[in-house]
Amino acid sequence: MRSLVHGFAIAGESTANALRRHGHEVVITDDAIDHTKEQRASDAGFSLSTLPSVDALEAFVKEFDLIAPAPGVPEHHPLIECAQRLGVTISSELEIAYAAELQRDGGPRPILAVTGTDGKTTTCELAVAMLAAAGIRSLAVGNTDTPMIDALERDLDVYVVECTSFRLAWTEAFRSDAAVWLNLAPDHLNWHRDMASYESAKAKLFSHQRETDISIGCSHEPVVMSHLQHSRARQLTFGFDGDYFVDNGVLMSPSGPIIATSEMTRSLPHDITNALAAAALVMETGLVDAEAVASALTTFAAPAHRLQFVAEVGGVRWFNDSKATTPHAASAAIRAFPSAVLIAGGRNKDLDLAPMASVGESLRGVVAIGEAADEISEVFAGMVEVVTAGSMETAVDLAARLAAGHGEVVLSPGCASFDWYPSGGYPARGEHFARLVKARMNERVSELSGGEQ
Repeated sequence: MRSLVHGFAIAGESTANALRRHGHEVVITDDAIDHTKEQRASDAGFSLSTLPSVDALEAFVKEFDLIAPAPGVPEHHPLIECAQRLGVTISSELEIAYAAELQRDGGPRPILAVTGTDGKTTTCELAVAMLAAAGIRSLAVGNTDTPMIDALERDLDVYVVECTSFRLAWTEAFRSDAAVWLNLAPDHLNWHRDMASYESAKAKLFSHQRETDISIGCSHEPVVMSHLQHSRARQLTFGFDGDYFVDNGVLMSPSGPIIATSEMTRSLPHDITNALAAAALVMETGLVDAEAVASALTTFAAPAHRLQFVAEVGGVRWFNDSKATTPHAASAAIRAFPSAVLIAGGRNKDLDLAPMASVGESLRGVVAIGEAADEISEVFAGMVEVVTAGSMETAVDLAARLAAGHGEVVLSPGCASFDWYPSGGYPARGEHFARLVKARMNERVSELSGGEQ
């Protein structure tokens, strides 16, 4: 079998290696080749080239039985459109890994899956922590540092798969024993052709399930609920009025109480929603009981750059939510605090930023940054004082002025980071912000101690 892997980054390299192990003749291409990629491909025993011209692309694609695009290759890419036109199979890393797992000696291991616009990583990590508390070996794979295909040889009992639309779009068989769909809001419209395509990709998580599986949806997400109702699997919900819900400050399951929110390491509104989703995922499969879930929630630390507390400086608490690259995610951060200064902006992903302002009545100020600074200023105009910063250093200084010695400052951009941080992405943005805040803290300590270190 002859296969083409296009895009030689983490997932692409893992896919190429896996296909070769299974006897495929593998060809590697990429849109942008540099010395680092060439060297990595050479070290792995591959040659790396660019695609042929548009005129020669059809003949080239006809040479392959399978096209495996990296997650970053959009559905409107010429290679994808050509493969679809010719009827050549397109499979994501997730689909290829699933097919391999089905052939495992002893049978496939349980697969728990999470999708949604926001909250996927945290919910997956919560599920892993809950499983660990019950003595079950699992790993968050998929849209993480470990593609699922790299975890096939790991000594695991359960997979917890973070399923992005990028990976789900090119699946025809991948299914999970239990699946959670958290939410849906506009995102990745620079990858998908339109919102309908984005929704359709997410919906594959439920549509591929069987009657013996479990589908779990958020009770206050109308689109999610509409797809849940058509799932063949057993249906459950979490949220305000779900099967998993909060009653008088206690997380509840169909079988009874789990834990008081006051005992959780953090219990902001989205923390509670994510905890309910993860609890449903591991409890409904019978893998974990309420005691293990509670144990995990008393010690769990959220992943970095997700409303991560940085420091308190002069009465102001600073939070790094750089991972909030959509208005939907930033809105969750805005709702989390009764009175905060927001730092927002960056590179807009062709999304409407207005939803951020719709929940921004409690904000005391906004610092607009990056390419989308004018858009941020426009959506918050007339609601609150808005100032513009041309650098993160200036943004931190202006936010401190707007905070005026009390409340919170939250970096929750609602946009991507590649305008100011082209190579490091949202982690680089969050780390830069955190360094600047900690520098202010150190300066404050120095002032209070009379300049002594």
